[in-house]
Amino acid sequence: MKSLAIASRSFSKHPILRNEVLKLYPDAKFNDEGLSLHGTALIEFLQGYEKAITALEVIDDKILSKLPDLKVIGKYGVGLDMLDLNAFSRYGVKLGWTGGVNKRSVSELVISYAIYLLHRVAFANTEVKNGKWYQVKGRQLSDCTVGIIGCGHVGKDLVKLLKPFNCKILVNDILDFKDFYKKHGISSVGLDELICKSDVVTLHLPLDSSTKNIMSEDRLKMLKKNAVIINLARGGLIDEESLKQLLLENKIAGAALDVFAIEPPKDVELALMDNVIVSPHIGGSSEEAILAMGMAAIEGLLNAKDPLVIQPKL
Repeated sequence: MKSLAIASRSFSKHPILRNEVLKLYPDAKFNDEGLSLHGTALIEFLQGYEKAITALEVIDDKILSKLPDLKVIGKYGVGLDMLDLNAFSRYGVKLGWTGGVNKRSVSELVISYAIYLLHRVAFANTEVKNGKWYQVKGRQLSDCTVGIIGCGHVGKDLVKLLKPFNCKILVNDILDFKDFYKKHGISSVGLDELICKSDVVTLHLPLDSSTKNIMSEDRLKMLKKNAVIINLARGGLIDEESLKQLLLENKIAGAALDVFAIEPPKDVELALMDNVIVSPHIGGSSEEAILAMGMAAIEGLLNAKDPLVIQPKL
C-alpha cells in the first residue's frame, strides 16, 4: 500500500507545503499535471493509497466504494460540502479537518467589500472611465447595522474587526453563542428580522439542505433598498437570478459575490453590473491562509477523526 496522494492542484504546486509533506511522506504523489480530478480520474489517482489530501474534489459513496485502501483524508480548505461524511463513516475513512484557519482572510475581504459597495466605488469607477467626473455620494460603514448570518469562525472574527466602525451588529445562527454575544454586545435575532433591519448582510454558512437558497427571492425582497449583500461563503446560498433582477430594478443597493452556484459563473450580465463586485472564490486565498490551510491538512493526516463528530462551521 502506498502512503499519500495529494489530489489538490494548488497544494501540489506550493513549495513550502510540498517540502513539509515530503518530510513525513517521502514517496508522496502530487498532482503535478494540474488536473481537475473527478469521477474515474480521481479514483485512478487515489487508487492504492492509504492517505490523501483533497480540496475541491468530490468524495462520495461512488468514489469511496472503489478505494478500499483509503483510510484517511486531510481536507485542504474549510468547506465540507464536497464530502459525503456519511459515506466516510460507512467505509471507515477518517477525516482530518480544521475549521476557521482562513477566517482572517475572509473577514478582511468582507470589510473591504462592504466599504467598496457602500461608497459606490464600482459605479464611480465606471463613470470616470466613461469620461464623467462628478462627486458620487455613498455611505460610510461606520454606524451601519451589519447582519451576520452564521456566527462560526468567520462570523466571530468579523465581529471583532467591525469594532472600530461602531456598527450595530445583528447575528443569526442555529447555535447559541450567548457568552460571545454578551461579551461583544451584539444581538441574536431571527433571520427575517436581521434581513429587514441590516444595512449590510453577509453570509457565513456551509452549504447543505438546510441552507441552500436561504436567501430566496422572498427573503431578498425583505432587504432595505439601500442595503448591500455579501456572500464569501458558498455558492447556492443565494437565489442568483432573483438577486440580479432586484439589482437591475434598483431594489437593492449592491452585492458582492465571491462564490457562485456554478463556478465560473455563466451570467456575465450580473458580473458587469456597476453595483456588483465579483471575484473568483478568493476569500480564503491570502498567502497566509493558504499556508495555514495546507499545514492543517497535513496535521489532519495524523489526527484524523470520525467525520460525523465534526461540526462544519466556517
